[in-house]
Amino acid sequence: MNFSEFKDAVISACGDAGITEYELYYQAGESTSVEAFQHDVNEFAASRDGGVCLRCIVNGKMGYASTEALSAEEARALVARAADNASVLEAEEQVFLGEGGQKYEPLRLQPYALPSTEELIAKVLETQEKIYAADPAVVDGCQTQGIAECNEIAIFNSKGLDLHYENNAAGLIAVGVVSDGKEMSNDFQIKLGELSQIDTGALVRKAVDSAKLKLGGEVAPTGQYPVVFSPEAMSDLLQTYASVFSSEAAQKGLSRLAGQEGELVASGIVTLVDDPFHPENPMPIHFDAEGSPTRRKNIIENGRLNTLLYNLKTAAVAGKKTTGNASKSGYTAPVAVQPFTMYLENGSLTEEELLEKAGSGVYIHSLDGLHAGANPVSGDFSLQSAGFMIRGGKKAEYVKSFTVAGNFYTLLKNITAVANNCHLPMAMGMTAFGSPSVLVEGLSIAGK
Repeated sequence: MNFSEFKDAVISACGDAGITEYELYYQAGESTSVEAFQHDVNEFAASRDGGVCLRCIVNGKMGYASTEALSAEEARALVARAADNASVLEAEEQVFLGEGGQKYEPLRLQPYALPSTEELIAKVLETQEKIYAADPAVVDGCQTQGIAECNEIAIFNSKGLDLHYENNAAGLIAVGVVSDGKEMSNDFQIKLGELSQIDTGALVRKAVDSAKLKLGGEVAPTGQYPVVFSPEAMSDLLQTYASVFSSEAAQKGLSRLAGQEGELVASGIVTLVDDPFHPENPMPIHFDAEGSPTRRKNIIENGRLNTLLYNLKTAAVAGKKTTGNASKSGYTAPVAVQPFTMYLENGSLTEEELLEKAGSGVYIHSLDGLHAGANPVSGDFSLQSAGFMIRGGKKAEYVKSFTVAGNFYTLLKNITAVANNCHLPMAMGMTAFGSPSVLVEGLSIAGK
């Protein structure tokens, strides 16, 4: 039984049970992954998973039930389980289903056919050999991974929603391992898109060059310096602290931005955007997990907090409208709040001009320990870092094994310059984070 047939069976079962308010959320996906280690394929995986979640309102309570089996018998059982779940709930809270008849942004997808398994294997092995041929410093341990996946989402409810989304994504991950005879280092690069259009030479070169930058180097001297974060490092910080912009976190007391909408929370040169249609997002989508239309929005505009991110429930609590940021991590998961493509908007300076403006300080290109060393509730962080000293307005010697410490909320206010090189490190899925290079004052470096 396909989803359309299963949907009809659930509608019938809800009618028989006297349930008039309900929603079906369907999610399915297929993925193929090929990995090469040294010179051979060492791992192959292919999977298909997915299922349906039914939400229904019974006596003002929202019941949930889910299944992977799509059959007429299971449709009746699913409705019974969801109704039973609603009957045992004790919490008194508002419940919502999305309304039909809403207007949605047209999607401008550029679909491409996913590679066959044979094509994926061939591209992975070709890229792997390019890594070994890229530089004399390359040593054993290099890896290449090829990914191809298809994702499908559908939402249908009793209020007129009937939405469907399907999209493909493919890509390559190249891991370069290098040595100078004394130590080894590695780095990786990801590129998504049609495999035949990916410049594998450039992908490999960037991975190997990034790995070589990590060789050698001293520990940065302790002090308080101007710090320039690379696009990748600032993107990692944004991803780590993305939850502070969630209305759900704010309403639970887990974000210091609660009650700050309309207030200055960052430097006047900072604009933070969430855009589900960003051209570098591999999975743009025009509706959220509740069927609400998605849209581009400035979370922070010229330093002022315009809006937190809302779903239907958190918006009702705040007396606002949803921003179309309802999310589900899987079809069985509860509705939460999540950005789509969150990024700092470009400034007017090149990175070279940003370094000149800093004059001296530290350029950080990588951060480690983001889960253990960063606290999204307080905003405090203390993170292992690597990068370069800035001397005379230029990158100087490589430095590593030092700690950068500060507070994310304070960091936003202390951004004094933003470059024009916004970059989104590639990630599979519907959520991505990006940033240009930024100059921040007042951060502490603990090194030698």
